[in-house]
Amino acid sequence: MALDGLSVDQLRTFIAAAEQRSFSAAARKLRRAQSVVSQTLANLELQIGVKLFDRSGRYPQLTPHGEALLRDAKRVAEGMDSFKARAKTLREGLEPELSVVIDVMYPMSMLTPAVGSFRTTFPDTPLRLYVEALGAVIQPVLDGRCQIGVVGALPIIADTLQTEALLEVPMVTVVSPTHALASIDGVISTSELAKHVQLVLTDRSKLTAGQSYGIHSPQTWRLADLGAKHWFLRAGFGYGHMPRFMVADDIASGALKEIRIAALDPRQMYIPMSAAYRRDSPPGPAARWLIDRLRQCTDHVEHAMKNGARKPRARKK
Repeated sequence: MALDGLSVDQLRTFIAAAEQRSFSAAARKLRRAQSVVSQTLANLELQIGVKLFDRSGRYPQLTPHGEALLRDAKRVAEGMDSFKARAKTLREGLEPELSVVIDVMYPMSMLTPAVGSFRTTFPDTPLRLYVEALGAVIQPVLDGRCQIGVVGALPIIADTLQTEALLEVPMVTVVSPTHALASIDGVISTSELAKHVQLVLTDRSKLTAGQSYGIHSPQTWRLADLGAKHWFLRAGFGYGHMPRFMVADDIASGALKEIRIAALDPRQMYIPMSAAYRRDSPPGPAARWLIDRLRQCTDHVEHAMKNGARKPRARKK
């Protein structure tokens, strides 16, 4: 058989089997019969004359040749996705409207001028904005209800999504000056934190159900609104992590006090923000313009953070 007869479908089957480490799991992911997956891979190996999987064990293992070719297969598959997506964008033209979901931790002082410029540049394209937290930022993008999500750090980003780094948001742990923790000088131990209520954001989606981020106390009050968390912190109801830009004035005025806790590495006190969209539905002209404008705003991030907190360079995705 000629190598010119290879198909993208064969490569996607190869990628799924390699990532799932099981032909049956790959079949479930691709919604095909396992026999079809096995036969597709066997035909692929026959066509290229290279053994991709070692089938001698309970589960198939990539051979060294398979590992080397997997990287190439992914590049080809992603290239085809980009080709089809670009063709779709050119065919459909300017979006009739643009729906965007923003992580609650993203600085509104940076979003507002970008939206203002969007109104001027695309006056006939309605813009719908939603503000969510944690997995609830990703869910509407996965569902297709929003074209773009500006998302913070999550342990898992679905492989159906493409991300583009924007900036990193500095975080800080704060309490009211009347709170017991405010009287402790230096680094506060984990055992001491466990004695007090921690105010945390809750996820309104099911994507991160059962997972905890930055929780150090068995006593938690869960809030779905960052503004409510801010007020509760000022009232002395507990301690919690907040975007530095949001509480900088409170810290300066003494309405809140910054505390240092032993459980956190300083490098963890940054939330990387990225623009995310589905690979099969990439940004149209208006969405692409907005992502690029948000990226340009990172040049002025010190001003947006108000207190001049130094920002590490955003990591490429």
